[in-house]
Amino acid sequence: GILQSFFRLVFDRPDVIFLKGGYVCLPVGIVAGFLNIPYVIHDSDAAPGLTNRVLAKKAKIIATGMPLNFYNYPEGRAIWTGTPIGENFKPVSKVIQTKEKEALGFDKKRPLLVATGGSLGALHINRAIAKLLPKLLEKCSVVLITGHESYEEFKYLASEYAENFQLIEFTTEISRYFAAADVVVSRSGASTISELASMKKSVILVPNQKLPGFHQVKNAENYAESGAALLVRDSERGVDEQELLKAINQLLDDDELRAKLAKNLGNFAKNDAALELAKIVLGAAK
Repeated sequence: GILQSFFRLVFDRPDVIFLKGGYVCLPVGIVAGFLNIPYVIHDSDAAPGLTNRVLAKKAKIIATGMPLNFYNYPEGRAIWTGTPIGENFKPVSKVIQTKEKEALGFDKKRPLLVATGGSLGALHINRAIAKLLPKLLEKCSVVLITGHESYEEFKYLASEYAENFQLIEFTTEISRYFAAADVVVSRSGASTISELASMKKSVILVPNQKLPGFHQVKNAENYAESGAALLVRDSERGVDEQELLKAINQLLDDDELRAKLAKNLGNFAKNDAALELAKIVLGAAK
């Protein structure tokens, strides 16, 4: 990777390089530092990965997805920019939320719970929600977005629970479901949290503990400690259904708590993150 990066950077001689932190960025950043080519790194998660920890030493600017007090980056070169998200993720009024509920086929008078584990899905979240469905449907409507990998396992739910329930494999309109939701159960990837923060939603985070570095766990812990989300832990055996049910009921039953969490999570939103990063990268090229 270092040899390939060396020849590519010598040949192309870029004015600036933007590196997101994946392991493929490491040789590019090392060679850029050797050739005195300025580069900007960005860390979406609260726990910087090895690549960014190494590259931070020579980075011209270090952009972060979360406030700087969550990191140990050197002062002066680190900037909290937030994580870029789509422009359709924005706060919605109560009127718009109600309209979205109706447009998606739900009773506007019932609270709506949306559970998602990302495009591939989160098997443990899916299984927990499936077991809790009878109790959940007594109090709210439910959307379970299973993701591609485990949809087949849960197809039976669509016919077994036809009223106030939707089973979805994947959607490109997740912003609409978030807009309609009163409570969201989600993994704690940086991009998803940024989307939910921008929309000011009350959220229960169930971090994936199998990821290298436990980035999702650190993300969820920081938001929970900041009073911006509730945290329910996952494990090798799965999600504790009773703990998840307790958290969901806590939010469904307490309007003030939902509003407080939504407000606190919204304080982390950086809706101009993409523009800010673009300015930083262009500025680093000068």
